[in-house]
Amino acid sequence: MTVSKDAHIVTSYDEALRDLDARIDRMGALAIAQTRDTIALVVQRDPTMATRILEHENEMNELEYRVNEQVVRVLALRQPVADDLRAVVTCLKVAGMLERIGDYTANAARRAPVLTQLANFPVRGPVSRMGDLVIGMLDDALRAFREPDDALASLVRERDEEVDALHASLFRELLTYMMEDPRTITACTHLMFVSKNLERIGDQATNIAEAAHYRATGTMISGDRPKGDDTFRTDPV
Repeated sequence: MTVSKDAHIVTSYDEALRDLDARIDRMGALAIAQTRDTIALVVQRDPTMATRILEHENEMNELEYRVNEQVVRVLALRQPVADDLRAVVTCLKVAGMLERIGDYTANAARRAPVLTQLANFPVRGPVSRMGDLVIGMLDDALRAFREPDDALASLVRERDEEVDALHASLFRELLTYMMEDPRTITACTHLMFVSKNLERIGDQATNIAEAAHYRATGTMISGDRPKGDDTFRTDPV
């Protein structure tokens, strides 16, 4: 039985698209693992989490490079259109979003010498709740992108408001500790940075959900993104 040249081309093209999705899946798994380890670093004060986060960061950076390289190759050689073009372009965008999540967790990991020495702060509960919410958003956003599922993507987008509210509440609580006892300023400042990084991970999960919606429908989600209390927002998403 002979296989035509066109069949080989189609098979190779399909394999390239599957490979892109597989790399995004791996980056997503790493992002979730790094976020979970960040929570353990703060809540359990486990210094081994920092080492693992930074090791994963190296793999994350390599995967993003491979995704970028393959996207360029597919666009140049295959010239995809319609659904395939959206899939390729959104893979490129989502890879960048996941790499940013790796950066945020690495920022927390580099604070390990201080975070692991902190006294038992009652804010560890709120940090844990925010982390669980962000991990859930990220997991659902990646599933919406993989399937793709525009309805699930829309639900993820709505949950970002809750992350913002938790971050604002934690920020105020930490400010209160610092005003009442200046000896807590160093500890609270580091915890504020961790909280902000978790809030940013929630933003990136929302960005991935929006990319998933675009991949599924070819249209952007309409309307302004729901936001919680943005009193302490100092930078764009």
